[in-house]
Amino acid sequence: MPVEVILPRVDMDMERGKLTQWFAAEGDSVAKGQPLFEIETDKAAMEVDAPAGGVLRRVSAKPGETLPVGAVIGWIFAEGEAVDKPAPRPVAVPLPPADARGVRATPKARRLAREAGVELTALQGSGPLGRVQARDVEARPLASPSQGRADLLHPPLRGRAGEGGPAPDLNREWLVRGPRAPLVLIHGFGADLNVWRRWLNHIAPGRGALALDLPGHGRSPLAEPDIDVFAAAIAQTLRQEGVGFAHLVAHSLGAAAAAALAARDPDLVGSLTLIAPAGLGPDINGAFISGFLAARSPASLRPWLAELAEDPAMIGDALAETTLRQRRDLGVGEAQAKVAAALFPDGTQVYSARAALAAYPGPVKAIFGREDRILPVRHARALPGSAAVHILPGVGHMPHLEARSLVAQLSGDNAAGGDERRAT
Repeated sequence: MPVEVILPRVDMDMERGKLTQWFAAEGDSVAKGQPLFEIETDKAAMEVDAPAGGVLRRVSAKPGETLPVGAVIGWIFAEGEAVDKPAPRPVAVPLPPADARGVRATPKARRLAREAGVELTALQGSGPLGRVQARDVEARPLASPSQGRADLLHPPLRGRAGEGGPAPDLNREWLVRGPRAPLVLIHGFGADLNVWRRWLNHIAPGRGALALDLPGHGRSPLAEPDIDVFAAAIAQTLRQEGVGFAHLVAHSLGAAAAAALAARDPDLVGSLTLIAPAGLGPDINGAFISGFLAARSPASLRPWLAELAEDPAMIGDALAETTLRQRRDLGVGEAQAKVAAALFPDGTQVYSARAALAAYPGPVKAIFGREDRILPVRHARALPGSAAVHILPGVGHMPHLEARSLVAQLSGDNAAGGDERRAT
């Protein structure tokens, strides 16, 4: 029987998504798990994999169309299967839930309103059928001259990071819930937690996944651009989420913060999977950092984003628009410039993760792309001898996007080893 291709829900607030491009055409043969199409939401752009192998038929959506979650946009037929199915029926979009006062709001909007002490009844919803969105809470009228959107997006700091300074509360999201010790997903410089959404189909069943925004990225405030502060903020987030044991899967700058946390609290960290890790040597592509931060338009940003992968098509054109929108709406550009000035001055990595990695007693797996143009792959030589090193040919600085299935398998194997270590 043919398999439906639907527009999926990729975050809790999502009701509609924009189809930006197909990676296969009507009549093409596709393999299960290969990127099939790309969608864009208010938060991110992401690729969606084919749900089955076969021939793509009855494509009913074109690039540029905005569609409801659950819409059938095509079918995958088995090779040789007759195409005699009726056209798919329109998908009914359910009404958003309302509370006892009749206010319709997304879960995120309710949380933000609760934290800010805002009555939802006082807000005009901008979503479908008047549903209150997170942006409606953030753009609420000011209660006083000193109270504004920046106060909501960058709340007062809570907790201490020890000698490094105060640790900010980090924005986070459970992408998957599961009974086994979770993977904690930590992105690299200039990204946010949404980068991991493309990875979810490859996580082993039963394993939870908690993704977070590093300080100064996404919706997390920046307290101090310091690796120890970043590590303390991650630890604080895990405590707040009730996580007492986890496996860290971290990319680039996030990998340096993960190493610092693992050295400080090895009982909390069951394993470390480091993807193109920073902090293993002084050199870094300073031109990329400067060009990425200076870009003000999609045309000037896309060439720098293309440096991240050996195949630029793996990055996707919509990422430039999403990055620039975050700079405009969330003000992350200034925060990331401070991070770069403190940690990568003059195109140099001024911090080192080597001592932290040598001190951590658990399993360490490091994954590098041989064609990485941001951090040289020879930095792998700085890892302790106990670390397992994997260098992937034909892959750049984003192995978790360029070789998703393999990186997920390696991460899962490392986590399983960490579970065994804890059990003994």
